[in-house]
Amino acid sequence: MRLVNKLRVLLFLVIPLAFSSCETVPPLAPVNLQEPGWTLREGQAVWRMKRGGREIAGEILLATRPDGQVFVQFSKNPFPLMVAQAARDTWQVEVPTQNKHYSGHGRPPARLIWLCLPRVLAGEPPPKNWSWQRLPDNGWRLENPATGESLEGYFSQ
Repeated sequence: MRLVNKLRVLLFLVIPLAFSSCETVPPLAPVNLQEPGWTLREGQAVWRMKRGGREIAGEILLATRPDGQVFVQFSKNPFPLMVAQAARDTWQVEVPTQNKHYSGHGRPPARLIWLCLPRVLAGEPPPKNWSWQRLPDNGWRLENPATGESLEGYFSQ
């Protein structure tokens, strides 16, 4: 009899969970940078994922709109290494070479260096534990001294 009661309790808990669904963030619509309103910046960047890690050099494309929409792509021709996008209260980051996808609602987490960059370029202070420097020749550096992650680059004129 005890076993039957345990099974009933288990079914009572498992069945609702099996048929419930969690809210997932739908993918953001593809960006068309040919549409009016986009401001594009292109250049070169060097990304280090962690202290002591290898640096990856590549091309960076940053596009912003007055409505707050942002698109950032870091690539090593011909492959995109990272694509980040934010719109209103939704964000997503894709790492195609690792088949990884991250997304969420609200302000992107501070640990996502790619979505911090447009904000600090717009004049906002860097997130807590991050440092920001303007360098000569239209250069810049965003770094998390605690983790060693950094992104340094410049945009063409």
